[in-house]
Amino acid sequence: MSATNATWMQWLRGYITVRVRGEAAEKLVNTALSKGLSLWSIRRTSKGELDCYLLVTDFFELRPILKETGCRIHVTSRQGLPFWVRRAQKRVFFAAGLVLFFIGMYLLSSLIWSIDVKGNNRLSEEQILQVAKQEGLYPFQWSFRLDDVTVLSKKMAQKLPGAAWVGVQKQGTRITIQVVESSVPDRKTPMNPRHLVASTDAVVTKVLAETGRPVVKRNMRVKQGDVLISGMLGDENNAKAVVAKGVVKGIVWHEYDIVSPLTRQTKVYTGEKKVVWYAVVAGRAMKVSGYGGSPFAMYESVKQEEQAAWRTMKMPFGRMKETILEVKLQSQTVSVEEAKAEGIEQAKADVLAKVGPDAQVLGENILHEKTDNGKVYMKVLFEVDQSIVKERPLVQMQGD
Repeated sequence: MSATNATWMQWLRGYITVRVRGEAAEKLVNTALSKGLSLWSIRRTSKGELDCYLLVTDFFELRPILKETGCRIHVTSRQGLPFWVRRAQKRVFFAAGLVLFFIGMYLLSSLIWSIDVKGNNRLSEEQILQVAKQEGLYPFQWSFRLDDVTVLSKKMAQKLPGAAWVGVQKQGTRITIQVVESSVPDRKTPMNPRHLVASTDAVVTKVLAETGRPVVKRNMRVKQGDVLISGMLGDENNAKAVVAKGVVKGIVWHEYDIVSPLTRQTKVYTGEKKVVWYAVVAGRAMKVSGYGGSPFAMYESVKQEEQAAWRTMKMPFGRMKETILEVKLQSQTVSVEEAKAEGIEQAKADVLAKVGPDAQVLGENILHEKTDNGKVYMKVLFEVDQSIVKERPLVQMQGD
């Protein structure tokens, strides 16, 4: 039915289109018209049903007539001012909600949510953030209340001692403060004249004197405390004390007691897992699913955080997925040879960690070995080429 079939008065009051079903449809229409109900534009459809317009106020008056005739009606459309107002109200609420959403998004994006400090070594992060706060730059500050980043950079550089340059960069709700510190030459502590002496018994393999007089040569056997590079130059009549510097390396023997088990405990994943979701706002996470503790006796947790973004701007909220994976310890038996090899490798790593990264393990000799209570016991002698120097002031060497 077209709305042009209704008068302005009918439009103002509101009307509906109804479809009448039943064998006594014509009787229903005649009875309704005889009782003064307003029905118009009545026509029969291809299925033998009747379509017509009806005022909203007359709709409820049809109920007794429907019972009397045994017909049923179905509302197919609603027209007129009352329905237009209702639809307009829904659109107003939607539009208002949309406006409030964008206002909220604008307000959230106008706040400074986090401040990162980069490039500082001597200056502490707390010191830099304190100066930034003095200039009005701190978390949850409105970005439109801040000075221009160029002005902020200059003011902070003036207030930070030891800062050659300060850069302030704004990316959405995040502020990055980049600091370039002034180059201050390190003060060299005056060094007293000294000898370089042997830190342990060894056979010398390398001697390289930067300053001072070499006392030993390659393949010489030295004892702990022997002078390697002397800090005294010249003879008795024309002696000069210097700071001995250089590199002396030698072969040193390290004896280790090694215990290596024949059973290994390895960690395996069972495939069972639990997923927990969190809502993240301003760096704080709130659990929204997966309540309760872990259902596994042993487990590992893997977290993945996703930050919301609008175009190229990152929002100060997001979500985090925590996957709790069940793990179990599995026992594995190794052979005696495998246990020995693993124990020796661990001992080698320990030797190198103690004597320095420039050292080299030349060989190992198993002095004693036995297997007992599921473990391999060994006494191993390692031959290591390492630095053997240590410093000793000349005042302690007057007897030399």
